This record gives sequence, C-alpha cells and structure tokens, in this order.
Amino acid sequence: MRASRLVTLLLLLQNRGRMTARQLAEELEVSVRTVYRDVEALAAAGIPLYGDAGHAGGYRLLDGYRTRLTGLTGDEAQAAFLTALPEAAAQLGLGEALATARLKLDAALPAALREHAGRIRQRFLLDAPGWYGDADRAPHPHLGAVATAVWERRAVLLRYRRWRAPEEIERRVEPYGLVLKAGRWYLVAGGESGLRTYRVDQILGLRLLKEEPSTAPPAGFDLAAHWHAYLADFRARLHTGEALVRVTAEGARRLGLTLSGGAEWTEARVPIESVEHAHGEFLRLGADVEVLAPAELRDRIAGTVRKLAARYDAS
Repeated sequence: MRASRLVTLLLLLQNRGRMTARQLAEELEVSVRTVYRDVEALAAAGIPLYGDAGHAGGYRLLDGYRTRLTGLTGDEAQAAFLTALPEAAAQLGLGEALATARLKLDAALPAALREHAGRIRQRFLLDAPGWYGDADRAPHPHLGAVATAVWERRAVLLRYRRWRAPEEIERRVEPYGLVLKAGRWYLVAGGESGLRTYRVDQILGLRLLKEEPSTAPPAGFDLAAHWHAYLADFRARLHTGEALVRVTAEGARRLGLTLSGGAEWTEARVPIESVEHAHGEFLRLGADVEVLAPAELRDRIAGTVRKLAARYDAS
C-alpha cells in the first residue's frame, strides 16, 4: 500500500541520510518514477526534505528533523521477534513487516545506539540451519495455515505422513506452537493422542476448523520447556544400543570422546541408534576406529571393507 511505502521511504531517509532516487527505488522495489511521485507527496504533506542534483546528489531530510511515526503494527510487532531469522519471517509471510519493523526500531534509537546496532548487523550473523541438513529450502504450502492456526488458537484437521504404519493418518489437533529447528518447522499440538510434535513438511493436508471455539494449551504449558524436554526424550530413545570400540586420538576427537593420558589407542563404549546407523557412522572414521562389539556391527563393517578393497583392487 502507498501509505506504508511513504512511511518506509521517510524512515529510510531518517536512518540512512542522503539517498538517491535509484537507491530508494531498489529498497522499496518500485520504479524511480514512483519514488519521484512519493517524494512529491511527502513534500506536499509538509515533510522537510529536499533533493540535490549532480553525481553526489540525492534526497535527504532537513537536519534535525525526526518523524515520530515509529509505532509498530501488529504484524511488525510479531516480526520483530524474528529479527535474527529473516528467512523464517519470510516463510511465515512476515518478510515485509520485518523490514519495516527494523526501520522503525532504528528510527526510535538515539544516533549512538543506532550506529552501534548497525555495526552489530555488519559483524554478526545467525544462520540457523546445519551445514548438511536437508533444510526446508522454500516455505511449505501448509506453513501459512499452520501459523494462522497457532496464532488464532484454532483446531485443525490434518492429514499427516508418518514413518510407521499406517503411514498416512488423519487427526484433529489443537496447535500450541511452532518451532524452527535446523531449518525445519515443527508443530507442537494437543489432541486425543496427547501432546505430539509434527513435522510441517510431512503434513499432506490441513483444514482450519473455524466453526469451533478457540483452543488453548494446558495451564502452565511453556513451549520452550516442552521442546527441550521433547529433545531430551528423543535423544534417549534414539540411542538404545551401545558399541565397544577402539579409537585413535583423532577418532576420539571426531566422536566427541576424551582420551586419558597420551595413549595412541583407547577403548570406549559409545551409544548407538542402531546397527544400521552405526555402520555408516563408524565407516566415516576410516582407520581411526575398530569396532569390537556387538559382533553383528563388527561383521557388517568388515564385510563392507572387504567389498571396498575388492572393488579398488579390481580397478
């Protein structure tokens, strides 16, 4: 909307000083001609800005002028809490609101603090997803609807794909919160089966039950505390087995183990998720590890090594 764009243009000039019409057009994602019209509208409204011609020219506000149009809208207030995660804000449809919220926050700061905040943004960046994780590259088609359900406390009927049979299920759930973990979105919701966590990218279909009254989490529910408890339980269930290994100092380092003294090799017991998973994980360590037990895991690794040796000898 034009009113929002005019406010943004005004805040850009207040926060950054002199800017050319082309720079403003790029920031606002409009044409240079549109910037000219917006500048004329602001001048007509009594805003003390003027333009200088020439190579070093541009538009700027009269020295000392500061707008008081720094109040945040509802969307901007929501987006403000995602300032360190611009991609997450964009996926939730709050990208534009976040950009405007940042400008308003900057405008509300004294000059010294605004300069300090700018230095921080230039020097530090939070990139949440892991290096090799298959993170969500684009917003999932149902993420917006899930976010709406969470925000409005509305029950939903979702069709979900899970790993065990039956693989496709349909459930009525009451959304309590959204979590972004390593680039993936998770929905925490209650229902007949209790409190559950659902991967948003595994949701096949979703219908907002608008005719039902708003739902609320149980008394005392805390999303952060629940998520940390969920992760702890997940890790406990994940590592149900154990392997006895001999490792070098390098192997121990890569496994997160600490060798005692100056031993070149040491024995250690390492929790494992399964024989299949451990097989791949220990193969990555190459000659820096020897699996002693369980026998099934040792035999499987030995068989893979023999196949590799035969393949490389043949080539």
